[in-house]
Amino acid sequence: MFLTIFFSLSLKSQNILTIDIQKLSNNNGNILLELRDDKNNVVKGISKKINKYRCIITIDNLAPGKYSFKYFHDENSNKELDTNWIGIPSEGFGFSNNAMGAFGPPEIEKTMFELKGNITKKCIPKYY
Repeated sequence: MFLTIFFSLSLKSQNILTIDIQKLSNNNGNILLELRDDKNNVVKGISKKINKYRCIITIDNLAPGKYSFKYFHDENSNKELDTNWIGIPSEGFGFSNNAMGAFGPPEIEKTMFELKGNITKKCIPKYY
């Protein structure tokens, strides 16, 4: 009985975050994503292939709490967000909650979301 209660409690404390990045400009390269907690600590870094102009990333065993992520479409697989000569990204990028900043990245508060249970965040990258 104790083992059953313990096991079910431990399952409830683990959450699954699914990130569904849609409308990618092509199938080249990978999506590079960085997940952070509410203290701005990196929780996980992920690289995943693109399939049919889409990339679905699943991160399991996450504790309940607040999280944020950023990602970019590494079209040439150089592991860097390429920019033009004035610093504007030449590859697609995005943030959780589809947040965008006016000149640069959005404020962290705009990208934070609460993880309780299993959730899916749908994202559409920004291309210039």
